[in-house]
Amino acid sequence: MRWIFTLALAALAAGAMAATPNVVFIVSDDQAWTDYSFMGHAQIRTPNLDKLAKQSLVFRRGYVPSSLCCPSLASLLTGKYPHQTKITGNEPPAPEGKGMQARYRNPDFLKEVNRLNGFITQHPRLPAELGKAGYVSFQSGKWWAGSFRSGGFTEGMSHGDQAQGGRHGDDGLKIGRQGLQPIFDFLDRAGRKPFFLWYAPMLPHNPHTPPERLLAKYKNKTPSIHVARYWAMVEWFDETCGQLLEYLDKKGLAENTLVVYVTDNGWIQREDNPAYRADSKQSPYDGGLRTPIMLRLPGKISPGIEDTPVSSIDLAPTVYKLCSVPVPDGLPGVDLLNSQAIKGRKAVFGSCFLHNAINIDKPGENLAWRWCVSGEWKLIIPHKNARDGVKIPGKAGVELYRIASDPSEEKNLAGQEGATVGRLKKLIDDWWPGS
Repeated sequence: MRWIFTLALAALAAGAMAATPNVVFIVSDDQAWTDYSFMGHAQIRTPNLDKLAKQSLVFRRGYVPSSLCCPSLASLLTGKYPHQTKITGNEPPAPEGKGMQARYRNPDFLKEVNRLNGFITQHPRLPAELGKAGYVSFQSGKWWAGSFRSGGFTEGMSHGDQAQGGRHGDDGLKIGRQGLQPIFDFLDRAGRKPFFLWYAPMLPHNPHTPPERLLAKYKNKTPSIHVARYWAMVEWFDETCGQLLEYLDKKGLAENTLVVYVTDNGWIQREDNPAYRADSKQSPYDGGLRTPIMLRLPGKISPGIEDTPVSSIDLAPTVYKLCSVPVPDGLPGVDLLNSQAIKGRKAVFGSCFLHNAINIDKPGENLAWRWCVSGEWKLIIPHKNARDGVKIPGKAGVELYRIASDPSEEKNLAGQEGATVGRLKKLIDDWWPGS
């Protein structure tokens, strides 16, 4: 009888394990919301992400709370806004007159870097909370918070040692560009344990150095070599996503793995040089903030398309609920599988800050813009650090766009729609007054 009881316990344990989904985050780095075949781009080919989209619940009007990678990535793992975590920019105040290499040899600057890196440990983080439920986890790619351990990961690629180039991911930045073997090795080691995987390669992020075979596909599709290189980088990123998803299939893991897709912030490639346009990364415009968000879990999440605005802030509570892990107190997001909660929300919110903070302890001092998207409208409120309306003609002061029909934000209606401005400004002030 004892062996029957033992077998029964093993069967129950196996069933519980099967009911606990693995979680994979695929995080694109510096890619506009338009730059996918499934989002309608006429030139860029993304066959692997197109396939994922067909298998997923796709939120085409997703937003990140801030259009800069460090605060955006921190929000993904904590489920909190930058002003809540105090992770508002990529770095502390820059020592006057010192370039990047000199900064990272400056002991006072490094002290502040380490303090900023430590802020994330003061909040619940997905890897740490899932770890309490028996998950193992692996960090690869972009990572601003020093060592992978600060995120609560059990394993990772980023060491965070400044003496060895420990900035924004260090060794983790090899992933994707130099293959995915570290991820494959982790998945093999995980065995039957549930896992959380963070795949955030520095792709299509510059330097835009795509394989020549991919660049050749785009050279004749645009007069700008800079645009061609960027387009080829997007397809290269798509290829790596296909390799990861194929490995999940090969290992028999896909059926019980939640795949989450999002980008950290947008990028609109300039035609005349390798840089980004001012109305994309670091700006309050959709070119920097908007992203498709995808959720795939076969048998539990029905594929489809949703056009109600949502936020990457919503991903943490969604994952916790799907994994039957208690949702930490104080998370402002909603469960993306609760359609009533999504449609009942008045707006999604965000804020943009300086790349290098003025004061890492006071988010309001680093603030450039607050914004919200509510239905067909988007309101942008500038603050003292706004870069003169990003120095784009016609973009300054308070800006209101009928974003549903004007996604490029070309016609500012703030002067004509005073009541709408007032209503949305109150929503933003109630969310966070900016101080």
